[in-house]
Amino acid sequence: MKTLHAHLLRQLLATLGMTLLVFTGVLLIGTVLKQLLDLLVSQLASPLLLLQAVGLVIPYLWTFALPMAMLTSALLVFGRFSADLELTAARASGIPLISLVWPVIALSLLLCGLSAWVNLELGPACRVAYNSILTRLRLDLSAAQIPEGRYLKDFSGYILYVGRNDGGRLENIMVFELGRETNVLRRVDAARGELSINPTNQAVRLQLFETRTFDFREGQIHTLSAGEVTLTPIDPTTQERRAARLKVNWLTFRELRAALAEAEALQRIPPPAGLPPAGMAAWVKAWQQRAAETISPLRVQMHRQLAFSFACFGFTLIGIPLGIRVHRRETNIGFFLALVLVGIYYGLFMAASSLDRRPEFVPHLLIWLPNFVFQGVGLALLWRANRGG
Repeated sequence: MKTLHAHLLRQLLATLGMTLLVFTGVLLIGTVLKQLLDLLVSQLASPLLLLQAVGLVIPYLWTFALPMAMLTSALLVFGRFSADLELTAARASGIPLISLVWPVIALSLLLCGLSAWVNLELGPACRVAYNSILTRLRLDLSAAQIPEGRYLKDFSGYILYVGRNDGGRLENIMVFELGRETNVLRRVDAARGELSINPTNQAVRLQLFETRTFDFREGQIHTLSAGEVTLTPIDPTTQERRAARLKVNWLTFRELRAALAEAEALQRIPPPAGLPPAGMAAWVKAWQQRAAETISPLRVQMHRQLAFSFACFGFTLIGIPLGIRVHRRETNIGFFLALVLVGIYYGLFMAASSLDRRPEFVPHLLIWLPNFVFQGVGLALLWRANRGG
């Protein structure tokens, strides 16, 4: 029995390592390489920094790759085990299937613990760090890619013109300061300048040299050796990037708990005394809306991280009997079946997650439904397979 257990575990761990590598690579190509392509071409980022960014995103990708790898490994290993008649030989020796597979199920529970650490702490922390590096690299790239010979109206209250841009070193610059209704209040001409971007507020800082300022309000011209202009972008992607840093799914479990406690404390503030019935109804409606916008998404994300940590267990329970039933050695069959099951699981998962602002549907409990479905179906199939069905 110990020999069979060791044989199965060796096969499973080897296949798990291979499939984890494959799925991580596929997810990496679909996310990181696509995002960093411009940075690689521009040569603004050092190879070491790019490797650091890739290394930071891998733990986040493991939240998806590890359960997928475990499911695929169970399908492949037990498909081969059945196709090679090893399962038939074990049954002929009087070894029930449950006794044979319990070390694999125990391994899946250990992987659930690893998934919990990745989902609750490591993954979100690495994703925030990766986003910080990516934002900094993109800001450097945007500084170098300000187009030449065009009037840029992407800044609040200013129009910028650059005659030449050599990696953030500018020449023949014109900055127009606008008043109401786009009338020009001031124009600053500069022979050369240097451009940088503040990563905190993403404002463009122009250090100008050999400047001439035309003040149209006073009818004066000022000639200075140097000057500085700060331009605030009005591009909506700026607000999107700021909001992205505050995304709920980028918080660790401890941060989510703290945010939820704070939101619930604010919700416990009693209504003002002496409100008329109409005012009380409006207050209750506003209270419910605030709960839907603040408390429910936090609670859903907490349960999402917890529920997702048990995916390895459900995938193993359903992968073992399905692998035996498929009874094939070919890896392409196992991969195809794994992708179908993963699609079903994540489809249910995303459907529940989409209700995060509808607390009346208790989405934080619905988020557990995919686990219960896969574990229930897996146990039923495993019971039938154990009986020889």
